[in-house]
Amino acid sequence: MGSISLQRILLADDEPDILEISRIALETVGGFEVSVCSSGKKLLELLPVFEPDLVIIDVLMPDMTGPEVFEEIRRRPEFDTVPVIYLTGVIQEEELEDLRKTGVADVILKPFDPMTLADRINDVWKGNHGR
Repeated sequence: MGSISLQRILLADDEPDILEISRIALETVGGFEVSVCSSGKKLLELLPVFEPDLVIIDVLMPDMTGPEVFEEIRRRPEFDTVPVIYLTGVIQEEELEDLRKTGVADVILKPFDPMTLADRINDVWKGNHGR
């Protein structure tokens, strides 16, 4: 049985520069179809419309935190197995461990290298689907 390919990524971050850089990197380097938004609530609205294969959420956003969005995604049976990755800025090591314990597929620290972002996402995907 072949592995499922990663095609659609939904990304939420309240920093416009991060959204734009990430979108361009994931589309041009990774070849993914990417939908972006600037809030957790908007991500939850787009979820059933865009039907992503993978979700990337900034941890700290003004309306809902990344963990709050992640919990809501997991409450929806049609999306409860979609891999979720957190994006986060400066953070303490214990906070990083706490984020990993929530069950997300990965935590990517900002700033990140846009040219290697698609490879990192592919590695996470293979870890979840490359059986």
